[in-house]
Amino acid sequence: MKKYLASTVMLATLVLAGCTTTGGANTTTGNAIGTANEIGMNVFKSAIDNQCRSQIEKQSAWRIASVAMTETQQEAVKSNVCGCVSEQAPQQVTLVELGNAAIDSQYRTQLVAKVVAKSLQSCYASFTK
Repeated sequence: MKKYLASTVMLATLVLAGCTTTGGANTTTGNAIGTANEIGMNVFKSAIDNQCRSQIEKQSAWRIASVAMTETQQEAVKSNVCGCVSEQAPQQVTLVELGNAAIDSQYRTQLVAKVVAKSLQSCYASFTK
């Protein structure tokens, strides 16, 4: 519980620090926060993509459909579906959840699994029509 409180306080501090930056010398602080946020989101999206690919391969529908596809076609479908899932991921998590995921690897694993489960079926359905 203390980890979550600490991460929430840390995130609030970063957000407020970002809000207080104006032009001049403070732009480096704003850029650093933006860069850190971008790096964190890229790591999160990468984890989402890996989890998505793993989940697709476990589905019986995928096993049946993939028999009729070449490896190139399979990879194209996985890339399209998991790209969709990765793009939807940021809308499904809060800053607090991302902060907690950055601190706690077990929480990160649970969050990634939750996000993938929410959007995998809808993305898969949209690409297999």
